[in-house]
Amino acid sequence: MSIKGISVALFALCAIVMSAHESRAASAHEIDASVHETLDRFFYQVGGARELANKSVGMLVFPSVVKAGFGVGGEYGEGALLVRGRNAGYYNTVSASFGFQLGVQARSVIIAFMTPEALEQFRRTAGWKVGVDGSVAIITVGVGGSIDTNKITSPVVGFILDPKGLMYNLTLEGSKISRISK
Repeated sequence: MSIKGISVALFALCAIVMSAHESRAASAHEIDASVHETLDRFFYQVGGARELANKSVGMLVFPSVVKAGFGVGGEYGEGALLVRGRNAGYYNTVSASFGFQLGVQARSVIIAFMTPEALEQFRRTAGWKVGVDGSVAIITVGVGGSIDTNKITSPVVGFILDPKGLMYNLTLEGSKISRISK
């Protein structure tokens, strides 16, 4: 497929995903409820998660990030930034990908800012790009495992969950996170 063909396919896929999303955009109340449900599930499934949340200066929670693809893929999700347990704004995450992919997948994403500097840098950057504007160290633990917060040295850490628990070998690289109004 030529570059022009790939561009047209990507644009079409993004238009479909975005128009489907726009027809069912979540309200602020719905996002808030989903954020708290996601955090409750995270705390229940992962030992040490509540301690990590208490040590963080902010947590960005995307309850549902939907990825769809047929050769060319895209993903979209909405969530909220919590600072000291309070909503500090709404955000979306968007990314595109190329390569073999077929189907639809939903997952939850939690990004914890462990230092005030990392949180401040995120908040002042419009269209924060993972891997460009900041690195996110993805944390994985085994089934029944727990997080040792004393061993976390990265200023920004991330967790990717599916309905069964933490997911492995996934990345957030290339995701663009932007503030939205609700």
